[in-house]
Amino acid sequence: MNEERKVAGIYIRVSTEEQVREGFSLGEQEEKLNALCKYKDYKIYKVYKDAGISAKDMANRPAFQQMLEDMKAGKINYIVAYKLDRVTRSVRDLEVLISELEKHNCYLICDRDDVNTSSANRKIFCKNVDSSFTT
Repeated sequence: MNEERKVAGIYIRVSTEEQVREGFSLGEQEEKLNALCKYKDYKIYKVYKDAGISAKDMANRPAFQQMLEDMKAGKINYIVAYKLDRVTRSVRDLEVLISELEKHNCYLICDRDDVNTSSANRKIFCKNVDSSFTT
């Protein structure tokens, strides 16, 4: 039986005002997500870090853009983040991201928000993103 390849890119981000808030430091996010990947038996390809950068758009985050390029190149098929707001704070950007994930057979896992687009709830999540997303 051919087991599914599970190669994760861990995405961590803080903006300057959030660095002081408990539980959101880059180190804490990375530690928790490494443990999650180990638990789920995901091979970690790379940890992508954007420090001091807002999530208001996806274009101006170098590590995020590199992660998307690696996804498109087939190097990763899971993106693992601590919370959805680490990935984006824009419903429009989230819709674009979900479309890209589907195109490249990649899944988004957000540990603290119970987001997992690889599950049976993927289509429900994608269709109801507006009602379940807080800005």
